[in-house]
This record gives sequence, structure tokens and C-alpha cells, in this order.
Amino acid sequence: MKNFTTLLLISILFNITSCTKPIKEVPKKPNIIYVLADDLGYGDISSFNENGKIKTTHIDKLASEGIKFTDAHTSSAVCSPTRYGIITGRYNWRSTLKSSVLTGKSKALIPNSRTTIASMLKKQGYNTAFIGKWHLGWNWALKHKDSVSGEGWNVKDFDNLDFSKPITNGPKDLGFTYSYGHSGSLDMAPYVYVENGMPTAVPDSVTQNTAKYYWWRKGPTSKDFIHDDVTPNFFRRSFKYITEKAQEDNPFFLYLALPSPHTPILPTKEWQDKSDLNPYGDFMLMIDAYMGQLAETIKKAGIEDNTIVVFTSDNGCSPEANFKVLGDKNHDPSYIYRGHKADIFEGGHRVPFIVKWPNKISKGLVSNETICTTDFMATCAEITDYTLASNEAEDSFSLMPLFNQTELNKPFREATVHHSIDGSFAIRKEDWKLILCAGSGGWSFPRPNNKAAIDSLPKYQLYNLKEDPSETNNLVASNTQKVDELKTLLTKYITQGRTTPGEHQKNDPINGEWKQIKFISTN
Repeated sequence: MKNFTTLLLISILFNITSCTKPIKEVPKKPNIIYVLADDLGYGDISSFNENGKIKTTHIDKLASEGIKFTDAHTSSAVCSPTRYGIITGRYNWRSTLKSSVLTGKSKALIPNSRTTIASMLKKQGYNTAFIGKWHLGWNWALKHKDSVSGEGWNVKDFDNLDFSKPITNGPKDLGFTYSYGHSGSLDMAPYVYVENGMPTAVPDSVTQNTAKYYWWRKGPTSKDFIHDDVTPNFFRRSFKYITEKAQEDNPFFLYLALPSPHTPILPTKEWQDKSDLNPYGDFMLMIDAYMGQLAETIKKAGIEDNTIVVFTSDNGCSPEANFKVLGDKNHDPSYIYRGHKADIFEGGHRVPFIVKWPNKISKGLVSNETICTTDFMATCAEITDYTLASNEAEDSFSLMPLFNQTELNKPFREATVHHSIDGSFAIRKEDWKLILCAGSGGWSFPRPNNKAAIDSLPKYQLYNLKEDPSETNNLVASNTQKVDELKTLLTKYITQGRTTPGEHQKNDPINGEWKQIKFISTN
């Protein structure tokens, strides 16, 4: 009997073992590195501009190893709003910031209750890091809570800030495991690094630079904050972070938000006079070289195949690059497009957009589909099998079908909304673009404050970008049906609080009206 029982147990164990299938190894989620340049124009990357005079060999190589988007757009033509869209997957004008940008002293724009790409990925097991220029506001500690001061455009506005204490409502409150950077643009005080919510040093001087190309506003400056070294510093820290995290089991997300080539335009000595153009051209070559070092760091870490690298810009090139000098040497940062940073025209928001992911994206792909920088949050959600809630990433569409070269039976996006510095709107559907203002809505002619020029123009502008990519032939008078169609669609997008399918959401209210669209309800 004992022998029979033993044989029976052996038989049962044998059958269980033979019926058990081998455990399938679950693929590791990809590492994600999002590099956001600042004020870099579409035409400043040589693989996007066959006539360009700045040879960006390393960024071109990145494009050749992945997919290049020729019709990519930022959600705004200026810094803070675009960064809001990238982090939240939501159009910036749905927030309380309906126009312009924040300063280095501005309070937090994104409430801690809103899901960000970082908090989403953190839930999915990612180590998340921000390194660079934040420009989305955070709350500095105050010496006197009831003291009132300016918004951060003047040096006296910083007198009540207590740099010996932690900030609140910053990157770590929005899902970033690690954070290191400065609050605003590199020309906006205070010039203080903040690491994991704590200033790294108390300012011990006040600095200012008024030289052309190299200028920054007067403000408190810490001893460890050296303007010329800020971009190299962010790259060095990113290399260190990548190398360290590559050795760990969990995937990582790195948001590397460069402060360059925005003013102050500060190529280091090694790169000065190397472009044969001007300091802006030199600065671009320096950024390109660091992107080459970034690629080499990823390769050496042994994670190249399963690492997504994105490279893009937060808006078009700034006129501070000196378009006249560059143009005299046959380089146009906006390529064939009209306008530049701040404008509702294509030069304000059409940007280079490159994605490399060897495990999933074939080499040398080119997509002419219209995409927006808000789209990356939904992309990461699909990559990591995260289901977005109705109040998350309301204006974000996953780019995965384009990565996979899926044949689409309709345009990738029904339409895309653009926004200028003064809060002017445009809507793009296929080849058609309707602009809801008479001029540029920004800094190029005709500027919003040029009453004589604006009053002589039609109220709206309509362009067929396929036939007229430079936006020179306004068809608003001859195609009223298209104007009405696009105006109705924009109204729908705004009033429904989203452009993706789902439950309608509310836009964040402000006091007063949104510029240029009084015909549209803000809620």
C-alpha cells in the first residue's frame, strides 16, 4: 500500500509538470528619454532643411535611426504653455494660463491633483526624473507670507523669497522621483538650482548681462549657478542618471528640458565661431554635439534597443537668434514657413520631432501626418498598458499607429488647435488652417498692437497649407463654408473640454475673456 501511494504521488507530480507550460518572459517596458530644446526652429535641424547652414550631424543620425515627423506642432508658440501640454496631454489654453508665459517667480500652474506623464509612469513602475528648465511655476518659500510683490520681471520682486527653505508644488509633487533644474528661462531670475525641492544654494549676488545674444535679466544668483555652464551641466547630470538607472531593474523616464538655444545664447569656448554664422549657430552645434554624447551614453549603458529617445522643441526659433544675420548667410530657422516664436503662423509652432526606438520603430521612417506635442502622454499610456481616465490627457492621441506604420483610413488627428503668445487661436484640419485673428498674434508683422496694420486686414485668415505653406494667400473671403466648418469645430473642441473621445470636461476658468474668441464659451 505504501509503495502504491508513493507511485501515485509520483504519477500526479509527473502529470502536473508535463502539463505546465514554460513561463513566458514579460518584455521589459522601454526606458523613455524626452529631450525638449528651447526656441529651436524647424529649419535649424539639417535633416529638416535641405538649405540649412547648420549641420546637425548627430541629430540627423537620430532621425535616420527612427522616425521623423515633418508636420509636428507644439500646442503653443511659446514656452510655458507648450510644456504644460507635454506634461499633461492637455491643451495649454484649457489651464488658467490663457496667454503669455510664466516667470521664474510664478506659482505652480499644474495642480497636484492633475495626472501628468510622470505620475502616470511612476504608477507603472518607472523611476521618473526631470532635469532642466521647468517654467511651469512652483511656490517659493516666503520670508513674510502677507507681503505682496511683483510677478518676477523686476529684481525687487525677489526680495521676499526665502531660498534657504524648500519650494512646494514643484516637479516632485507631480510625479518626478528625482528633479534638478531652475524655475524659468535662463534669462529669468532667480538664477538658482533646485534639487528635489530644495535650493542647492542661497543666492549671494545679483547678476545681469545686457550684451546682444548673451543677455539675461537682473536678479539674485547662486554661486553654483554659472550661466555658461547650465546646458552642459544638465547634459552631464543626464548622462549620470542614465548610466546609473540602466543598472537597475525598473525602467526610467527622463524629461530633459534644455534651456537652449533660448537666450542667453551661450556657446562655450570650444564652440564659439564654429558655425561661420553667429553665436546662435554656434550654440546649435554645441547642442548637437551633446546629443551625440547622449546617444553614446545610452549605447554604452547597453540599453539602446529598448530605449525611446524623443527630440523636439517647445516652439519655433526666437528673433533673438538674429534672422537678418542668419538670412544674409542663407540660413532660415523657420525653413519655408512664415513667422517665428510667439506667432500663430507655422514658424511659431511647427517644430522638428524625432523618435528613435530600435525595438519597435524601423530606421529611416518619415511621417507627414499632423501631430502635436500633447500626443506623447497617450503614447506612453499605450506603451505601458495604462488606461487613461476621462479627466486625463484630454487632447492626446497615441502615436503608436505611426510608429508601427499602421495604414490609416483617415487622418491621424481630426484637427489640431494652435495658440499664440497673445492667446490667439488657429485650427488646422488636413490641408486647411483657420486663424482667428488678423495678424501674427505674436511678434512678427503685423503685430497685435499695430492697430493701423491690423485694422486694414480681414478679421480672420484661411490658408491651404498644401498649396501655400508660407501662408501668403488668405482665402477667407472666397471660402466662407470652410471658415464656418472650422470655426464650428473649434467651438466644439473648446466647449467639450477635450478633443479625444470621452466624457466632456470643463476648462479652467479665469477672470475676464479669452482673447480673440468672444464667440466661444469658456466652459
